Order: sequence, then C-alpha cells, then structure tokens
Amino acid sequence: MIVAFLGSLGHCIGMCGGFIVAYSSSKIDAKSSKFRQFTSHAFYSLGRITSYILIGMASGALGSVVAFSTTSMGYFYFFIGIFMVFMGFSLMGKIRFLTSLESSLATNDFVKNIFSHLIHSKSIYSFYGLGMLNGFLPCGLVYFFAVSAATTGSILWGGFTMLIFGLSTMPALLGFGYIVGFLKGSGFREIMIKIASIVIILYGIYMSYLGYMSVVSGLK
Repeated sequence: MIVAFLGSLGHCIGMCGGFIVAYSSSKIDAKSSKFRQFTSHAFYSLGRITSYILIGMASGALGSVVAFSTTSMGYFYFFIGIFMVFMGFSLMGKIRFLTSLESSLATNDFVKNIFSHLIHSKSIYSFYGLGMLNGFLPCGLVYFFAVSAATTGSILWGGFTMLIFGLSTMPALLGFGYIVGFLKGSGFREIMIKIASIVIILYGIYMSYLGYMSVVSGLK
C-alpha cells in the first residue's frame, strides 16, 4: 500500500495524467454537477482496478504453475527479485529498462483507435472503458505488483494484491485535477518516485535473498 500510494503521487501522475487531462477536457462539462464529475472519475478508476485485478489473477495463476517445487520456487523468487531491482532503478531514471516498453503500446494504432472511440463517447460507461484501457497499458508499477501477485501462487490472492494496488492509487488520481499544480512543481513528484523506487529495490533484494535461501535448502 505504501509503495502504491507513493508511486501514485509520482509515477502514476506522470503515466496516467495525460489520460485524465484528455477525458476531463473533452468528456466532462465544467457546468455539470459535482456528483456527475466525481462519478465520471470514479468509473475511470474502477475500470483501472478491474484491469489490475484481471492482471493479478493471471499472474497468480502463472505463479501457481511455476511454483511446483521448493527449488523451482526459489529460482522464481530469485529472478523475480532481480527483475524488481531493475524496475526500481528504471523508475528512478537510472536505466532505460521500462521506458521503451511503456511507450510502445501507448503509441500502438489499435490502442489509439480504441482510445479515440472512447474519448468521443459521452456515455458514463465510456469512462470505465478508458480506465480499463489505461489499466492494461505498460507501467513499471503495475509490473512490480503483477510480479508480487505471481509470487502468491494463487488466482484469488493475486487478484487481491492488484486490488490493493488499484485502491491505493485512487486518492492521488481522483484528486489529480485539484492538486496537479503542486504535484508538478517543487520536485515533489520526483521525491515520491525515488522513495517508491528505493522501496521496490529493497523488496527485490529481499525477494532474491528468499529465493537464494530456498534454492540452497532445496539442494541440500
């Protein structure tokens, strides 16, 4: 929850801010009621969370297949931990581990066509569709939590892990329109990204250590 919340104040604002600005300016009438505006943003967030839960369930199912012995689970944890360390450094901007992947799908013609259809629709459910589309786009924090979901080895707990992630990112994205000026200035966003990245790196090192110990104990 801490990583997700801090990451939402930094990385998510940068990644999802464009979506929010786009649909807020083209789909939400400034004269509409506060309830209508809140409902629109809430449907968008629910769409994102739905995608995250599906990703978590799929990751948990994958983890349950991989984890068929203590030794194999150890190797799985070890390499996942290394992957998390690289993700942390990438989020911090030290390496270009995720940048090209994050931008590839966002500029895909198929994705752009779906986005164009949803952005021009006035239906309240189109906000939900935009949220789902955004949820499936490549994102470093989503990768981190999807990997965490995979380590649960369970469809149920994998989905729950991603549910927690989605709920923890809601406050920042729901309030984005009100605090965007503050988040973009004074280096606040960069500080939050660095803190979240450090936590991810430390957790990745811990995961690798657990994997190493499992492999060692399994080989004895």
